[in-house]
Amino acid sequence: MKLANRTAVVTGAAGGIGRGIAISLARRGCHLALADINEAPLAETAKLAAAPGVRISQHHLNVADRAAVAALPAQVLAQHPGVDILINNAGVALGGTFDQVTEEDFEWLFEINFWGVVRMTRAFLPLLKASDDARLVNLSSIYGIISPPGQTAYSASKFAVRGFSNALRHELASSKIGVTVVHPGGIATAIAKNARIPKAVPAEEMERHLKTAAKLMTLPPETAGEIIVQGIEHRKARVLVGSDAKMIAVIERLAPISYMKHIERMKPRA
Repeated sequence: MKLANRTAVVTGAAGGIGRGIAISLARRGCHLALADINEAPLAETAKLAAAPGVRISQHHLNVADRAAVAALPAQVLAQHPGVDILINNAGVALGGTFDQVTEEDFEWLFEINFWGVVRMTRAFLPLLKASDDARLVNLSSIYGIISPPGQTAYSASKFAVRGFSNALRHELASSKIGVTVVHPGGIATAIAKNARIPKAVPAEEMERHLKTAAKLMTLPPETAGEIIVQGIEHRKARVLVGSDAKMIAVIERLAPISYMKHIERMKPRA
């Protein structure tokens, strides 16, 4: 897929993987409609992605806000002639076991991680259909392939994104819209640090989990963004980001029930 002079909408673009994706797209001459709930870092992303001839618009957006999502296509079209690529990257994390996570916290995460993806897709699908070559890119996670303990809410949301994306790909098979689902491994972003912590989780337990996460999340988000954009260029249906994601995906395929015991043995070496 040739990205020059295309227009991409990127959610969660204020930092992390979203910022990496934006910079890689702009480097290829792709125009950008950047969306995020955090406006100051979003402006920084626009500044970092600025390139000759690249049109960049910024949009304040909470993907959990149904009305805001529905209004976004018109706002984007006010500054761009159309949309060729939609990248649903915005997401949050939630610590704790199922017993520790309240129903309210569970629903909060799903509103962003899953329903945000569904609503953004529904809002922009007519614009993608109007393109002569379009791509829908949904960010799942390696936890959309495996389900470790302590990740019931997050893993459920990312499996939902994966299932939604795969089914939609089959539905759109005869159209000009390709669907890519992305499974990042340990990317050095602030998602774990910014995770919502349920009241039932002891502070020392969460501190221990954060230290473990910091050791495993090592791939620079700029590298992750470049890998994802290369996947878009090559029209890949699935993109595994990071050597850890690729290795874990293989283990899950070979041991779909008992993969956790094999992964636990690998942790000390990692």
